Amino acid sequence: MTAALFPTSEAELESIVAEAVASATPLSIKGGGTRDIGRPVQAGRAVSTLGLAGVTLYEPSELVLSARAGTPLSEIEALLAGNRQRLAFEPIDWRPLLGTSGEPTIGGVTASNASGPRRIQAGAARDHLIGIRATTGRGETIKSGGRVMKNVTGYDFAKLAAGSWGTLGILTEVTYKLLPMAETETTLVYEGLDAARAVDAMTTALGTPFEVTGAAFLPGEPSRTLIRFEGFSASCGYRAGRLSDMLAAFGTPERLHDEASQALWAAIRDVRPLGAGGSDVVWRISVKPTDGPHVVARLGAELGARTFLDWSGGLVWAAVDGPADGGAATVRTLTAMVGGHATLVRAPHGLRAALASFQPEAPAVAAIANKIRESFDPSGVLNPGRMG
Repeated sequence: MTAALFPTSEAELESIVAEAVASATPLSIKGGGTRDIGRPVQAGRAVSTLGLAGVTLYEPSELVLSARAGTPLSEIEALLAGNRQRLAFEPIDWRPLLGTSGEPTIGGVTASNASGPRRIQAGAARDHLIGIRATTGRGETIKSGGRVMKNVTGYDFAKLAAGSWGTLGILTEVTYKLLPMAETETTLVYEGLDAARAVDAMTTALGTPFEVTGAAFLPGEPSRTLIRFEGFSASCGYRAGRLSDMLAAFGTPERLHDEASQALWAAIRDVRPLGAGGSDVVWRISVKPTDGPHVVARLGAELGARTFLDWSGGLVWAAVDGPADGGAATVRTLTAMVGGHATLVRAPHGLRAALASFQPEAPAVAAIANKIRESFDPSGVLNPGRMG
């Protein structure tokens, strides 16, 4: 592959895509290069969005921000912190897990539909994205959405682009709705529960009106079941106290506040419990929370997997070391049995090339997805095969 191209305008990007279509040269699309997930793209040219950087609109009073796709996420978060605002979906930083370098960009966050532990309460990137600009595989730059959150009807390209991993268009600008930063946070820590009891505690907490913003289970000696609250100090204290009383049957929790709580949830967000940049294969498995303990038990018994639970048991992170297929046969069979889906997140290059990293789609869904992809990228030049 030749050296990466760094367009600095949409016009340059349109020319690059048009040339790629004319010469039938597939393009590998990259931002900061921190999210090396999916099948390796076999491309003749690489295109980076890092030349398309900078905040183009920030209205703190309206809680709206627009930025070009190559803008570093750290730059945006620092800007927002100055006004005690944030991207509520708590985007994951993949670098510790994948052993990648570079700086995450807001375009990469959007293209991967990033989210963290707060997803159970706030949703993912897609739920806060209100507008995009993108250059499609036709060499045309289109706009979808706007700068005001509103209901939409018809074809919502912004929502389709979030999580499309660059296969529908190359993002050039994104607009997000923001939320105020919490004044404080408190985490209840219950020790010694098994996975099933932990999920009972977490789902009970989520069924209350106390606005839980994180619920995770970390196995170990002792295990830890974590329930997070955010907001005003008095509110957090009241909700934590009330919920502690309601969950008395699960024990007396320790309370972590502010920096200690934030550090713990940042580690969960970035999948640090599974270790940084290792050689084992890592799977991200989404199931119903009540199926989480069963999935963890089966993965441990059949693959010797190291696991932990997020999203109240609905997200299983699993590290597998040993099977030649990285545990794919077991993982895919098990998730199919419980109606879940699994993504291969970390694996050697050869295994990533051989396996479908994303959950195989039902034939009818695959046909619809292919038609959508063909409508925006008829020549198949954008990240071909990445989501195969």
